[in-house]
Amino acid sequence: MSRISIADLGDLKGGENITISGWAQEIKILKSVTFIILRDSTGVCQVTIKGEPNLIEKASTLTRESVIMITGTFKKDGISKSAPEIACTGLTLLNPAGTPLPLGITDPVEADFETRFNNRILDLRKPKNNIIFRAKSSILWGIRKLMTDEGFVEVQTPKIVSSATEGGAEVFRVKYHEKDAFLNQSPQLYKEMLISAGIPKVFEVGPAFRAEEHNTNRHLNEFTSIDIEMAFSNDDDAMQMLELCVYQGITELMDKMGKELETLGYKIVVPKKPFPRMEYTEGIKILEENNVKFNFGDDFSSEHLKIIGSKMDGFYFITGWPEQVRPFYTMQRDDDQRFTKSFDLQYKELEITSGAQRVHDPNVLIKRLKEKGLNPENFEYYVSAFRYGMPPHAGWGLGLERLTQIALNIHNIREVTLFPRDRTRVTP
Repeated sequence: MSRISIADLGDLKGGENITISGWAQEIKILKSVTFIILRDSTGVCQVTIKGEPNLIEKASTLTRESVIMITGTFKKDGISKSAPEIACTGLTLLNPAGTPLPLGITDPVEADFETRFNNRILDLRKPKNNIIFRAKSSILWGIRKLMTDEGFVEVQTPKIVSSATEGGAEVFRVKYHEKDAFLNQSPQLYKEMLISAGIPKVFEVGPAFRAEEHNTNRHLNEFTSIDIEMAFSNDDDAMQMLELCVYQGITELMDKMGKELETLGYKIVVPKKPFPRMEYTEGIKILEENNVKFNFGDDFSSEHLKIIGSKMDGFYFITGWPEQVRPFYTMQRDDDQRFTKSFDLQYKELEITSGAQRVHDPNVLIKRLKEKGLNPENFEYYVSAFRYGMPPHAGWGLGLERLTQIALNIHNIREVTLFPRDRTRVTP
């Protein structure tokens, strides 16, 4: 007698004795027969109990979502037309579920957002929600595989740091023994230092923290960042690698899970390469053509990006950002110092990536730190890596949640985050 998953039932001929475990999704007690709809991570099946008073009695005491183990015979041509059927010969209660359930799993009435996320474990039992995180894993695997094939080394950098990566107010201060420290906004400084250490291609997948005051459907205080840095590279090289990563991640998702996702209502579209590019100044022209006043050197707001994004189809780059809206480590253009060798990857109005060629001259780096109102002494550990031969380099940071949100066409970024951390939520 073998223990199998519900998905494995499709490979059986019928008549086999099996053992299968999962959650009791529904229990229906009728006069002559009892049905249990059993669910595991691969699907649902119908368990039929007939002519077994002891088993019927056991089934009658079950509560919805209790964990049970069923032994029985698989019926290839059972009475159920919607799910595989098992004629039950044994039922073991492994763990009862409390009642009432704070959140229904199959109930047609949708719960409000707070109820769902206060009971996130139950919420994740719903197939349409559960599959999001297998999809997210598939996207990440596609990117990881590509990075490895391209010769990148995966690294892990500190998340408790002595100085804010990008300065500004969007930083979490923490008490670190007798000192003040910060939760890292990005692995930016460390991945650049590793380029100086002679590792020409690095990537990292890890948490990043931003003390966002916004509480919109696209902001989080903790998110997963995919970061890369490449030696002897410029902004164009970085954009080409980013384009390839997005394409490969979504292609992996489509190849592995496309049909399953479509069954649950998700439509996956693999993007076409190359992604279009527009200059920052072209974005300004689009706004002016729509009678929107805009000051050169400002960042584009979400409303501005809605107008710009309406002119684009799918993913696109905005390049050549002015130096005043980019971090201190961003390289300025040789022909016009007002602009930088930087880019954002957009999908309509949604920004999912920022990247650039970086400053590699330590004297220029110190100058840029001062221009941004930062004290170079606080960054000495970082600047020192540039004094002994730092090659030109470029890279980017990609938000995994935002990429997944776009790939699955999900409105709220919290839906693609297991346990969101936003302006108000720190539990569960």
